[in-house]
Amino acid sequence: MARIEQDLEGEVDVKLLARIAGTSEYHLRRLFSALAGIPLSEYIRRRKLTRAASEVLSGQDSLLDIAVRWGYGSNEAFARAFKAMHNTGPQEARLQKKALQSQQILTFRLTVEGSTSMEYRIVEKDAFQVVGRGTRVPLVHLGMNPAIVEFVKGIGMPTLERMKALSDGEPGGLLAITSNQEGSQEGDHLDYFQGVVTTQQAPEDMETMTVPKNTWAVFRSEGPYPETIQYMWRDIYTQWFPSNSYQSVEGPSLLQTQINGDTATAELWIPVTS
Repeated sequence: MARIEQDLEGEVDVKLLARIAGTSEYHLRRLFSALAGIPLSEYIRRRKLTRAASEVLSGQDSLLDIAVRWGYGSNEAFARAFKAMHNTGPQEARLQKKALQSQQILTFRLTVEGSTSMEYRIVEKDAFQVVGRGTRVPLVHLGMNPAIVEFVKGIGMPTLERMKALSDGEPGGLLAITSNQEGSQEGDHLDYFQGVVTTQQAPEDMETMTVPKNTWAVFRSEGPYPETIQYMWRDIYTQWFPSNSYQSVEGPSLLQTQINGDTATAELWIPVTS
């Protein structure tokens, strides 16, 4: 956090932060989002606007000078960003002394967790083919994702049964595949694909996705649905990765879920490197 504060008035070099942390930029961003509940880029933006707000209220510099200092090329761009965070424009904030928002400096403290074990295995797997249907949906942290529910409902049970009949590889059965996530905030979008691993040719009404060769960390969990699956994602990034030598890498995540009433048994595949 100290390095971020040091570089706020310029360009925060995330690649340098990753080198300082001894990890990849991709893994740093994913781990930061999981631990802080906010993407790294959004945290940096909000810290800049918090610092800018104090200068707006002081009245010592022009709004254009403040805008340029904090990385905005015009008063208009600065005003839009300022209002998005503070719910008022910089001119109104200065003249009317309105209440503003503050993004506090994040600190990470060591707490004793992890007294329970997490079941996982490491799998080396060559490239494989997935057949099914895909769409783009908003991210939902807790509870059912309405967009995914509607998408799967739209596929229909007859088509889903035809998909399942094509499954002839690992992981088996119907898979929920997510990739190309643009951020970790509620409402950010990601690609969602419902399909199966298969060596067979895709029917005309289905799409084909090729998953590249990867090393996979495979996690298994059982409990209430859908909380167990969502907590599994959280625990993997906040507890398992910091406790192991593996790092997440860019690529699709594969989730196979079996639901029995209100209980789910889930297996989650995440691409990793050691």
